[in-house]
Amino acid sequence: MRTKIAVALVIGAVGMLCGGSSLLASEDPVDACSLLTQARVSAVLGVSVGPGEYVNGDVPGNHPSHRLECRWGVPGEGSFGSKRVLLHMFGPIGKLTPAERFENAKKPVQGITKTPVSGVGDDAYYIESGLNTSLYLKKGSSVLQIIVFGFSAEQIKAMEKALGQEAAAKL
Repeated sequence: MRTKIAVALVIGAVGMLCGGSSLLASEDPVDACSLLTQARVSAVLGVSVGPGEYVNGDVPGNHPSHRLECRWGVPGEGSFGSKRVLLHMFGPIGKLTPAERFENAKKPVQGITKTPVSGVGDDAYYIESGLNTSLYLKKGSSVLQIIVFGFSAEQIKAMEKALGQEAAAKL
């Protein structure tokens, strides 16, 4: 139990370094929901998902920082154990650019496996913990994270790579 708590704390710390978003007023970030289609997510997952929804319930027209996270899920299913996809666009945090945050997230962390992935964007890697597996990818100055839930670890990796290739093609 203590190990799971320790891993959860480490994941939270990595999330604080890699997650979050604070945008400068002059930036015009990519809309996360525009990078994958409902049809493509459904095809990759092999289940019918609903349209992409902003994680905070925000809609286009609101401040661009509200469009950095999008999720696709099976309608009517709750979050726990459900088949779904989360796509998070990195924004700058303080003086750190998304590319610098991507490089920082590569650094070794005890209990977390980081594996390079070829054929996705300019650079990509999986981060595997006791809680989930996620794909981090960089293309140009854009950085995003894709997390697939509700499948085996090997299925998740293949699905994240396929979705990452799709999203990277639109960056």
